[in-house]
Amino acid sequence: MKLSKSKYCNAIQCNKMLWLEINKKEEKEEIGNESILENGKEVGEVAKNLFKDRVDIEFNNDLNIMINETKKHLEKENVVITEASFIYENNFCSVDILKKEKGNFEIYEVKSSTSINEIYLDDIAYQLYVLKNAGFNVTKTCIVYINSNYVRNKELDLNELFITEDVTDIALSKQKDVENKLEEINKYMENKEEPNDDIGLHCTRPYECPYFKYCTKNLPLNNVFNIRRMQNKAKFKFYHNGIISFEDLLNEKLDPKFRQQIEFELYDKESYIDKKEIKKFLDTLSFPLYFLDFESYQQPIPMYDGIKPYMQIPFQYSLHYYEEEKGNLFHKEFLAEANIDPRRKLAEALVNDIPKDVTTIAYNMMFEKMVIKNLANLYPDLKDHLMNIHDNMKDLMIPFKDRHYYKKEMQGSYSIKYVLPALFPDDESLNYKNLDLIHNGSEAMNMFANLGNMDEETQKKVRYSLLKYCELDTFAMVKIWQKLGELYER
Repeated sequence: MKLSKSKYCNAIQCNKMLWLEINKKEEKEEIGNESILENGKEVGEVAKNLFKDRVDIEFNNDLNIMINETKKHLEKENVVITEASFIYENNFCSVDILKKEKGNFEIYEVKSSTSINEIYLDDIAYQLYVLKNAGFNVTKTCIVYINSNYVRNKELDLNELFITEDVTDIALSKQKDVENKLEEINKYMENKEEPNDDIGLHCTRPYECPYFKYCTKNLPLNNVFNIRRMQNKAKFKFYHNGIISFEDLLNEKLDPKFRQQIEFELYDKESYIDKKEIKKFLDTLSFPLYFLDFESYQQPIPMYDGIKPYMQIPFQYSLHYYEEEKGNLFHKEFLAEANIDPRRKLAEALVNDIPKDVTTIAYNMMFEKMVIKNLANLYPDLKDHLMNIHDNMKDLMIPFKDRHYYKKEMQGSYSIKYVLPALFPDDESLNYKNLDLIHNGSEAMNMFANLGNMDEETQKKVRYSLLKYCELDTFAMVKIWQKLGELYER
């Protein structure tokens, strides 16, 4: 069969994944890797600028056009080509960056990650195999990836942003493995009937398999893979020992939280509420009471001074608050403009909206605290006020993380996206699915990151949706806090 480097890497992880990709692609599940793909494109485009006077080969569905275009440019003695394309015995590859100098060739594979994964070495070994067997004298193979320690200071320094690591020896040592693997793949893909390969840890690494749901469709509805926060290694160990269903697991020694999830779902148990512990938590809160939620995004290529690759950049917050007990509920919000560094204006708005010495509530406050601390370190003139907010923060997640309040509908999770519908199953105003355009943090991050590329009308719609999404996050906290308070007479 005709292979590409991505298909080869699929088979490195799992032969059956490749078979399903070719024969049953309709069973593929979307697993939310859109932002990863976008990051890869962006990083790839920027990395090309490491090489001057290059030639770019345009992608074409007709691979022969790309191959012939590459041949034409390789007639030059010295040349740098991006997406240079080659084929050897039905094994096709496009090299991110190919350098030809005096008859010798260098391969540069660009990755948007901040370290080298083993699968990257398989990827570049496959490219080396194709080029060497097609008759090219490859003297160097490198992986180009992001330097996580780089901090932008004025102009973007590509030589500091990227790490170029020579992996020639490793790629050469894998050549026999590539040959054997290609033989194995071609034989495997001759299967007309779906192979009966079992699931295993390879389903989760190096990437989450989009066919896992399909491959486990015959397992009991309540099975070990539905246990929240259990390590994959432990799940597969149970599975391979024939301990699969919730009933099977009851006979095993388990973490009490795993056992609680199993028993509540298996026996349809009523809510567990530890009023004493919940009251202890509520007694730590005092008025005025502020409910805060940030939204942030990441830039693989830092666009603003003082930012590292993939650093969390806050661009929005929502704030519900009570000035006094039994008082009115108020709301304030902030959303940055597109294509500007949002941090200073957000920090100024935050200290203006939250007074000193008040209780601020977040859900999973470690994130909010990290954002505020980063802002405090960035802006010394606001540090005192920001750190006052930081130091007076409380975490609404605690009663649910510590299982002082637990319902079977939470399915072992203490995420607000599970807790909220469990506490308010019939309240459609609290249903994130009813929102327009943006329903979760990943969508919010991706939408804001691309806001500057949208026309004015689309920007208005997206900004409105961002505000409504973030507003629901803090209103949800208010409702959860009220629900806890209803357990007592205020």
